[in-house]
Amino acid sequence: MNAINDLPATTQAELLASGELSARELLDATLDRVAALNPVLNAVVSVDEERAWAAAAAADEAQAGGRPLGPLHGLPLAIKDLHATAGLRTTFGSPAFEDNVPDADELVVSRMREAGAIVFGKTNVPEFGAGSHTFNPVFGLTRNPYAPDRSAGGSSGGAAAALAAGMTSLADGSDMGGSLRNPASFCNVVGHRPSPGRVPTWPAKDAWFTLGVQGPMGRTVADTALLLSVQAGPDDRAPLSLAEPGSVFTAGLPTRLHGLRIAVSPDLGGLLPVDADIAAVVEGQVDVLRRLGAKVVSGCPDLTGAEEVFQTFRALHYAQSVGDLVDGEPDKVKEAVRWNVAKGRALTGADIATANRLRTELFHRVRAYFADVDAVVLPASQALPFDAELEYPKTVGGTEVEDYLHWMRAAYLISATECPATAVPAGFTADGLPIGIQVVTPHHEDLRALGIAHALEQANGHTARRPGISMT
Repeated sequence: MNAINDLPATTQAELLASGELSARELLDATLDRVAALNPVLNAVVSVDEERAWAAAAAADEAQAGGRPLGPLHGLPLAIKDLHATAGLRTTFGSPAFEDNVPDADELVVSRMREAGAIVFGKTNVPEFGAGSHTFNPVFGLTRNPYAPDRSAGGSSGGAAAALAAGMTSLADGSDMGGSLRNPASFCNVVGHRPSPGRVPTWPAKDAWFTLGVQGPMGRTVADTALLLSVQAGPDDRAPLSLAEPGSVFTAGLPTRLHGLRIAVSPDLGGLLPVDADIAAVVEGQVDVLRRLGAKVVSGCPDLTGAEEVFQTFRALHYAQSVGDLVDGEPDKVKEAVRWNVAKGRALTGADIATANRLRTELFHRVRAYFADVDAVVLPASQALPFDAELEYPKTVGGTEVEDYLHWMRAAYLISATECPATAVPAGFTADGLPIGIQVVTPHHEDLRALGIAHALEQANGHTARRPGISMT
């Protein structure tokens, strides 16, 4: 296997910009890696080699001709199969869209293309992104590169697995209940859930929906910040988009944390069960943070009402987005999606009003909490990568799981706060399963989350550990 596949995307970008590496050479190495490992991992789907080769050739011509190069110049990129790609099949993991080929890219995809990325395929997802385990009836099951008998997480599970195995340089994703953070934790990569509006979404059925966001993944925090610098920035078609340009994420990331006050909680203040190995890794960050110069305290924000906020607005979203499909072709939609739609349709006006009140109260409690604390470090996932043949883990920390969502609470309760969160590798179990943490910061403080995650990444050193499968 060619070692350039496992280099950070920032290093690949430097080699491409200098001409030491060509876009065609990197694409060739990427496609070779896909051919070798994807039969086992099933992370990349709908590969379009012909157009990728044409784009790589055009990138090399631009470099040779001295023309301006984008920040993602020549970097191979597979797009999450929930995001529309012009001329490239976009299935949402559903038989109802098995042959769907969009006419246009959605905004996040067009931004990455315009920045010079070479789009060569899609990454696998659970059907309509429902759940944090990646399997669907169109493409099947995605496996974890560190342990192919285990889940890669989801819904950006194909993205995380492809990144870890060197089958793509960068990966885009999305996150409603942890879909960037859970798979990052499972696959020893980085995923950043941006503040709502940081990465504007267009087109969108509900332009004011804040629970679901799009964002970046990378093998390192610096890679993730590079991709966010391209994805982020205002767009007047997205009413919640933030005015700050994406270029703010090109700033240098810190390696020390002097003067910061950071809270650490392995279980969100006793709110939920967590596997013992994960709790130990989170607790182990206390000493790391102190060595980096931070003042460490215990605890986390009061998340009262976050459960109801998440469950209400998630259900409402599914009823709005796929309710018509469930009515017309229910046999083509998995039971978990039908369940979400039914929950959304059962909501009353009073239910939604209560959720809005709870969300407002939660926002202000979290805002007040962060007046005295700069960040909080939490588990990115309550559970370790579980048996890939299961739909979801049946127990977490010795506690029975109620349904396919309940084991994801460490992530989705933070989604309800609308705070940015960066999931970063922080350890491994004795038998080699990755464990990630999430760094949560105040509203709109995405750069701070990435900066703290970068300092922890550099101190812990776990992002350098590549899966054995990528070396065989």
